[in-house]
Amino acid sequence: MSLDLLRSSLALKIIGSLFIAVTFFYLGMHWSDGYQQLVFFSDPNPNRLVSTSPNFDKQFNVSALINDFQPPPEVALESPQPEVKKFGIVSENGTMSEDFEVGNEWVNETEVASTEDDGGGGGGGGSSTRFVIKRFGLCPRNMSEYIPCLDNEEAIKKLPSTEKGERFQRYCPEKGRGLNCLVPAPKGYRTPIPWPQSRDEVWFNNVPHNRLVEDKGGQNWISRDKDKFKFPGGGTQFIHGANEYLDHIAKMIPEITFGRHIRVVLDVGCGVASFGAYLLSRNVLTMSVAPKDVHENQIQFALERGVPAMASVFATRRLLYPSQAFDLIHCSRCRINWTRDDGILLAEVDRMLRGGGYFVWAAQPVYKHEEALEEQWEEMLNLTTRLCWNFLKKDGYIAVWQKPSNNSCYLNREEGTKPPLCDPRDDPDNVWYVNLKACISRLPENGYGTNVTEWPARLQTPPDRLQSIKFDAFTSRAELFKAESKYWNEIIGQYVDTLRWKEMRMRNVMDMRAGFGGFAAALISRKFDCWVMNVVPVSSTNTLPVIYDRGLMGVMHDWCEAFDTYPRTYDFLHAANLLSAERKRCNMSSIMLEMDRILRPGGQVYIRDSIAIMDEIQDIAKAMGWQVTLRDTSEGPHASYRVLVCDKHLLHA
Repeated sequence: MSLDLLRSSLALKIIGSLFIAVTFFYLGMHWSDGYQQLVFFSDPNPNRLVSTSPNFDKQFNVSALINDFQPPPEVALESPQPEVKKFGIVSENGTMSEDFEVGNEWVNETEVASTEDDGGGGGGGGSSTRFVIKRFGLCPRNMSEYIPCLDNEEAIKKLPSTEKGERFQRYCPEKGRGLNCLVPAPKGYRTPIPWPQSRDEVWFNNVPHNRLVEDKGGQNWISRDKDKFKFPGGGTQFIHGANEYLDHIAKMIPEITFGRHIRVVLDVGCGVASFGAYLLSRNVLTMSVAPKDVHENQIQFALERGVPAMASVFATRRLLYPSQAFDLIHCSRCRINWTRDDGILLAEVDRMLRGGGYFVWAAQPVYKHEEALEEQWEEMLNLTTRLCWNFLKKDGYIAVWQKPSNNSCYLNREEGTKPPLCDPRDDPDNVWYVNLKACISRLPENGYGTNVTEWPARLQTPPDRLQSIKFDAFTSRAELFKAESKYWNEIIGQYVDTLRWKEMRMRNVMDMRAGFGGFAAALISRKFDCWVMNVVPVSSTNTLPVIYDRGLMGVMHDWCEAFDTYPRTYDFLHAANLLSAERKRCNMSSIMLEMDRILRPGGQVYIRDSIAIMDEIQDIAKAMGWQVTLRDTSEGPHASYRVLVCDKHLLHA
């Protein structure tokens, strides 16, 4: 009985609810037919619960509004794309796809409206700007090893003299005549052999040149074995191997403790960089340098092996490294006349050598007793004495000197001694297109740069020269240094967790706007088996001295120009706040084409920058055939920054 009553009550409730719903639906339909809508607002008057819309009693022709709509000036409709020639992309497993278009130009037009104040506030004139982005085509095959600022034959032919090595210096193409295509890989190019195996062998097709095998094979530099080059680890003065040679140096001078006091080294005339390659296992970073001369591919071999290197020459300009950068500078049969022009080249070595640092010279004048070579040895002893270097020891074919740690010897030399001290107004860290000077750079009286902490503690220790960096800051420099290190350590931690960075192929890395080197330091702290070229743009504060003092390496560069390296030499490019900073000075497409040139197929680019420029960057990246993914930063979707992740594929004509 009670169950029946319950059921009848429930049925009545359901019927009542349906009746109320139908009634309100009918009233709503009637109310909307021919009447203006009521809009509910939050109103400051607490006694009023409902307000009528401001559009009450106004009629609108919605159809006319839709038909007459035109996009606002800042929103452009993409123009039709012309038919383009298609090329395939070779995937890692060797298959081809046809989803990439390259060749003809396509146009993306953006109308930019501007207004002028006409005095009445009622309007103004307008103008439009047309931006054209190309689908970049492949360069000719003979440009596969093109270095724009070192291969400018037109400029080289106009040089008044080349006797001092001028032809091997930078001469960039004139504005408007730079790279405008994608540099192709050589025929048969393969994914590079990974480190550490690459130290000992690389694919022949990736650097298809036998010249060094023919010239230097007997000196244990390099050999050819079918489809690979092999590197036995020897050099002209250490044919029995770099490890034995390094042990010899350490035994000669026990104070040369590789991986402790000696952390950053410059190898001049490096060959295929076996000296630097074997120092890596001793926790030493070596900048291996050589000109693009008759052995023009030696730097390319070094980078293909996964060893830090760049094209550079002792000629008439300063090298692009700061003062007191290197703990040790090495020259083994580097074919440089150190004593010419009042010792101007050795004075440049002195500028870059840290106070108390070592110069190691392995050359024929050290050990041969021919008259001409003995004269060269005496000239070298005389010059190094005038430089105040302390000759430590000669053993076999190796001689070692040490630079003083202060200026006392310089100040006590006889008047008129050459080379003289540089003018106090000379900045020894000013290196971009600065001519060499036959003078000795003074050491800071406060010892800055000379007294650095041992490795590995120096990586995270704020160095003294941090106080010499010229920039305005309300926070102490030491706090900024530590904050940058912490910031990048956390960011890379997120990349490891969310983007699987530990699985990435990352050996040769470039940080294109390095700051204090915090990004590179974080990679070391997190045990990435890679090295980082820290680039400090000329438009930024010069932080290179700090980068070297913490045991890292880097170089000064202007991103409006090409970098001095071969194509396909970096696995990973990192650009944080670079493009937004340089877009007023440089052509954005030119910078990104240069990034494509130096990036290996299969490599990645991380661009962390303002959301305001991301559309433009994505357009350029897609026009180069990169696969792009735009990601939020850790600050979330409403942050003003984004991370653009770009993957480069191997283009196959």
